[in-house]
Amino acid sequence: MSIFPRISLKPEVTDYLKSVFLNKEVLAAVDHQEADCRFQKLLTCLSHPPSYTCVRASTHLAPLEEIRHKLGEELKKQQMCTSSAEEVSVQILPHPRIPDVLLLPVDGPRPVKQLSSEVVVGAQCGSAVLRGAHVFIPGILASPKYMKAGDVVSVLSDLEGRCTRGATSFQGKKVFVGNGVAQIDRSSIFCTDEPAKGIGVRMVEPLYQSPSFDGVLPNLAFLQNLPSVVVGHVLGPRPGERILDMCAAPGGKTCHIAALMKDQGEVVALDRIRNKIDRIHQNAQMLHLRSIKVYCFNSTQAVSSDLAQEAEGPPFPPESFDRVLLDAPCSGLGQRPSMSCTWSLKEICSYQPLQRKLFHAAVQLLRKGGVLVYSTCTVTLAENEEQVAWALQTFPCLTLQPQEPHIGAEGMLGAGLSPEQLRLLQRFSPELSWDQTGTAASLPCRADRDTIGFFIAKFLKN
Repeated sequence: MSIFPRISLKPEVTDYLKSVFLNKEVLAAVDHQEADCRFQKLLTCLSHPPSYTCVRASTHLAPLEEIRHKLGEELKKQQMCTSSAEEVSVQILPHPRIPDVLLLPVDGPRPVKQLSSEVVVGAQCGSAVLRGAHVFIPGILASPKYMKAGDVVSVLSDLEGRCTRGATSFQGKKVFVGNGVAQIDRSSIFCTDEPAKGIGVRMVEPLYQSPSFDGVLPNLAFLQNLPSVVVGHVLGPRPGERILDMCAAPGGKTCHIAALMKDQGEVVALDRIRNKIDRIHQNAQMLHLRSIKVYCFNSTQAVSSDLAQEAEGPPFPPESFDRVLLDAPCSGLGQRPSMSCTWSLKEICSYQPLQRKLFHAAVQLLRKGGVLVYSTCTVTLAENEEQVAWALQTFPCLTLQPQEPHIGAEGMLGAGLSPEQLRLLQRFSPELSWDQTGTAASLPCRADRDTIGFFIAKFLKN
């Protein structure tokens, strides 16, 4: 059900996205009203969470059914500790086509009554609450003047980033995301001496009920959006191969690749931001994966001009890898729930040149007969289908390949690609299943379609 306002964007960004979804190729295939309806549904569904929480099971460490059972037991314990009402059963469903995915239906929107005592949180924190998180102290912007630990409060998300930290109230644009119990006094939240950490409000009546995975089976159950799991399977890593993940942080896909290879071979993970490298190390260690080698390095410069180079780390000689994943930096406009994006059109459009630099490096580093997978979590043509059209024209050695599994929609019209080429692409388009009541179809269709917005292309280097 649609209960939140459409995602808040700058007018120039809304106009740009509308021109994308109502481009000439689209309007030649469907009428204006149908194309505009799809665009309006996109703006609406982006502000709402997907209808399933996706968990990637560490099937390299334990069988799926064992992980499913353990997860059910852990979540029941969590529920018994937090629920004041009667116990509700935890439903955990194996995905019918993806062997390492478990799905948990999200219950919402629920009939939760808003209270007069309000805690205001940042938009990012509000989005996390809608996906099952509690409110952590750094996310709190405003709280009642005399709030004490134990007080029951309503949590509201600041849509436009205008709430001043430390305020006692806020009258700007905000949306209600549920009720919780304060775990700390107001005076400790905004203490300037030493910032407090941990949970600030424990959610007891969230608008969307989804389990909190904080500390739950950290080495067996890994929270990951469904399309992000699909990427690893589409890449198709095999034991003994050498694989490059070019933009690897925080390491979810890197670890998935290593797990699919049964931890046999080598997965090289690059990221240019130093503090993100530590997160990849942590995830690899937590999941007991030893085949991963992590380097802080700019992937646009990852190709060595010295063909005789023997060094283990980057830059690498051309044709050093059997498979390459380019999960490119992007505008992120497919992320859900996202109630607000304050970026300018210039910022939204700034990623295409960087993605092409990375593409050049990826093709050079891939051996002949190797596989390159390109993915983004955005909805624009410029970063998705247009990049595919450019790559096919720029690199005659590349051909598009079928994807398995292919559970998303095909590519979108507008980049001059043929119908056959569009069918080989995989675009996760949640707006296509967002009907008039705001619900989607039944499992497995609902879980496969009501996802974040995402794009995958698979190439073979001939």
